[in-house]
Amino acid sequence: MNTLRQFLPDETAMIAFGHKLMTAICQIPSSTSVTLYLNGELGAGKTTLSRGMIQSLGHQGNVKSPTYTLVEEYHLQGKHIYHFDLYRLSDPEELEFMGIRDYFSANTICLIEWAEKGAGLLAEADLCVNIIYADNAREIELTAQTTQGKLILENLSPLLG
Repeated sequence: MNTLRQFLPDETAMIAFGHKLMTAICQIPSSTSVTLYLNGELGAGKTTLSRGMIQSLGHQGNVKSPTYTLVEEYHLQGKHIYHFDLYRLSDPEELEFMGIRDYFSANTICLIEWAEKGAGLLAEADLCVNIIYADNAREIELTAQTTQGKLILENLSPLLG
């Protein structure tokens, strides 16, 4: 399975989908790194999806978009989750100064919004997550880019019922 599509009628459904996606990711051996590129227009739901994923691991606080800080870190259930928002990145070289390569190590999950702004310096995506407006709802399409991405989709499919 290389691609999976799901219709999400509202924000609650997006958060629930994030929970299921994180469950599928956590079935992968923790010694690996998982990278997701979250694609979509402004306001499409990239941060909402990230919130669902992060809260599924027990985070109780707010999950905000790291637009100004570039990255927010979460350490939950033995995992290191890095939520990136590269929207305001003016030059990909800025990522070198923040030590971007160090984030893609064992036992990490990297959620990257606006990944195209860091082209050439980011780890390859295991999954590309495209969120598309469908009136007031969203259509989400996940495309596996690696063998690990395919495994995540295989783990996710039964969770969607």
